[in-house]
Amino acid sequence: MSEKKQPGVWEGFKAFLMRGNVVDLAVAVVIGAAFTNIVNSLVKGVISPLVGAFGTKDLDKYSSCLKSPCKFDEATGTATSGIPILWGTVLSATLTFVITAAVVYFLMVLPMSKYLAAQTARQKAKEGTQEVIEVSELEVLKEIRDALVAQRGSGHSQD
Repeated sequence: MSEKKQPGVWEGFKAFLMRGNVVDLAVAVVIGAAFTNIVNSLVKGVISPLVGAFGTKDLDKYSSCLKSPCKFDEATGTATSGIPILWGTVLSATLTFVITAAVVYFLMVLPMSKYLAAQTARQKAKEGTQEVIEVSELEVLKEIRDALVAQRGSGHSQD
């Protein structure tokens, strides 16, 4: 009786790491982290000043007071009295998310989907051409067969 040896933990771990999607995921995380810095800079350097044209440049400063009076320690930025609702922080995060989603969609998802659609169309056209070639080859072979049968038939009647 032979027993199958189960792969060890190390072999399983190596197989897990060598899967293509794990490497793709690692690359996506690294690129995502770098991309986050770009988006944050865009929000801080462009969007916040545009919003600041109508109010303060720092969106995080927008707040409302749930329980008055709201006073903040300027050094730490924390509330010393009252209950502040910092809706500017939520607005800033929302803008960052929308900008990130738009950039990812328009610069990555949309071009990739167009590329894949074109590639699929080329593949289907190639398969259609291959079918036509196969059909025409089959027709030529049938004609050759018919000609040979006709030749053979006419050759036997002459004997």
